[in-house]
Amino acid sequence: MDFNMVGPVLVLGISSMGSCVGCYIAGAASHAVMSRVEEGHGKFIGMSAAPASQSIYGFILMLMMSKAILAGTLSPVSGIAMGISAGVAFMFSSIFQGKVCATGIQASAKQPAIFGKCFAAVGIIESFALFTFVFSILLL
Repeated sequence: MDFNMVGPVLVLGISSMGSCVGCYIAGAASHAVMSRVEEGHGKFIGMSAAPASQSIYGFILMLMMSKAILAGTLSPVSGIAMGISAGVAFMFSSIFQGKVCATGIQASAKQPAIFGKCFAAVGIIESFALFTFVFSILLL
């Protein structure tokens, strides 16, 4: 049985699941707010898409891990450990980013002037996914 690509598949799958949940949370809030306000719908849609970035990190890491495994510089067992660890970090980052986006969407519906400020918390949570991404690449 060949386990070579289990790690790369795990990082992509887990990160994509997290992005799906995070985008759902933020998207549901976006829909609720758009039904109550007359304008500015595009900014709510944009914020609700923020958790999708973690699936991109998972995709790129999957490609890099698979190349490293095929080249023999990353063992399949290490790839599984990295895939689970990074995937779960991306998943949690996506889910909690979706929650922060949802509250930012709701808050900016009430006070439109704070919309840009709401991205600070979104960016802070994104940074944890970026740290995981960069540190994982350094391990390859």
